[in-house]
Amino acid sequence: MANRHGLIAGATGTGKTVTLQTLAENFSARGVPVFMADVKGDLAGLSQPGANNPKIVERAKELKIDDFKGEACPVVFWDVFGEQGHPVRATVSEMGPLLLARLLELNDTQEGVLNMVFKIADENGFLVLDLKDLRAMLQYVADNADQFKTQYGNVSAASAGAIQRSLLALESQGADKFFGEPALNLDDLIQTQGGKGVINILAADKLMQKSPKVYATFLLWMLSELFENLPEIGDPEKPKLVFFFDEAHLLFTDITPAVQQKIEQMVRLIRSKGVGVYFVSQNPLDIPDVVLGQLGNRVQHALRAFTPRDQKAVKAAAETFRQNPKLKVETALTELAVGEALVSMLDENGSPQIVERAKIVPPGSQVGAITADQRKKIISSSIMAGHYEKAIDRESAYEILQARAGEKTETAGAPPVTASTPSPEGEKRSLLAEALGTATAAFQPTIGPRGGRYDSLATSMVKSAMRAASNSIGRQIARGILGGILGGSGRRR
Repeated sequence: MANRHGLIAGATGTGKTVTLQTLAENFSARGVPVFMADVKGDLAGLSQPGANNPKIVERAKELKIDDFKGEACPVVFWDVFGEQGHPVRATVSEMGPLLLARLLELNDTQEGVLNMVFKIADENGFLVLDLKDLRAMLQYVADNADQFKTQYGNVSAASAGAIQRSLLALESQGADKFFGEPALNLDDLIQTQGGKGVINILAADKLMQKSPKVYATFLLWMLSELFENLPEIGDPEKPKLVFFFDEAHLLFTDITPAVQQKIEQMVRLIRSKGVGVYFVSQNPLDIPDVVLGQLGNRVQHALRAFTPRDQKAVKAAAETFRQNPKLKVETALTELAVGEALVSMLDENGSPQIVERAKIVPPGSQVGAITADQRKKIISSSIMAGHYEKAIDRESAYEILQARAGEKTETAGAPPVTASTPSPEGEKRSLLAEALGTATAAFQPTIGPRGGRYDSLATSMVKSAMRAASNSIGRQIARGILGGILGGSGRRR
């Protein structure tokens, strides 16, 4: 029933990390691969044998675990920045406009432009692999907006500019290292060694500090890729992969309805593809009700009830369990010690068991971080060593559009074609044409800075002369008429 998903919740310092480590160890021991993000740097200890911590040994004795011993797990380290693990990359096309719009925090209009860019790239066969490809496509679409207006709609220069600025901000956070090739092959996460499931650990401490939204969107992309690519297998004997989503509240912060709907769909349906998803968060209220209702396996560490919201969370968490008549769940939630939890798992028929107060079994691997040399040794001896380290930049949208722009520049800068030597008669005609052209140009109106049309100097002079002439003739006519009238009158007198 591990593919029925789960929730691990509890306040800071209550033992969630050790619970994660214990679950990962036990999945691995049963041949189930695991993916988890290490947001604090202390899950790397899974790669080293433990049982040398006095508190761990004491807990094992307390729980009467006679055969308790230290044992390491097969681990592969990954890192978006390629510093603490094998590089993890995805292409812009694989990420898609929906997740990318969330990552860039675009509004509806800007998201529409981004969708248009992806559509135009697909229809024209442009590969959009990294951020420079996307920037080139945005510029291409904006520069040729009139060409695409009829088929796709208006492209606002302001929207295109806003997306470009968001891309620059994203690049400054180091996301340019994530987008590109070779892209991560998800089959590389579903591996076993010596009958044990490989535990894939994403070094996410730096990523969380620099860009929490990139972290959440990256994990969401991984889930969506698993959902899209894995075949339906119904209810397997054991999961193909267990996926731990730490700091799950980041996934649902400021989320759009479209993205939330996608997450809800994945959580409901990815079970049949053999993937179990476990959300890890401080508070159950961080998870939307629709998603929370799909999480059948629950490990609830202590919650604090210092504020009205905290009290509401305690009550809500208590009500989600199948009640145990011998246990006051709401009271117990605030009294649990470190390493204690309220646990309710699904039985073999898929029904939730009654909630029990339990102590977490100590992990056999090392609790805490490892040294840089230990990490380096594991990375260099990994089965993935050398496969993802070297980035590939093949011809894609950026290179194609750059080549087109270069061709246009060369065409525009080509020297004019020279004609044969003109005949004297042709020369006369050309001189006449030049003179007429000069005369005509002298009468061309000028255009002002606001678009107003103004008469040329020659036109103004002609109009002034005509006004002067007309005024002179008018005065003469007037004098003649008046003189005739006045003179006639005088003669009659």
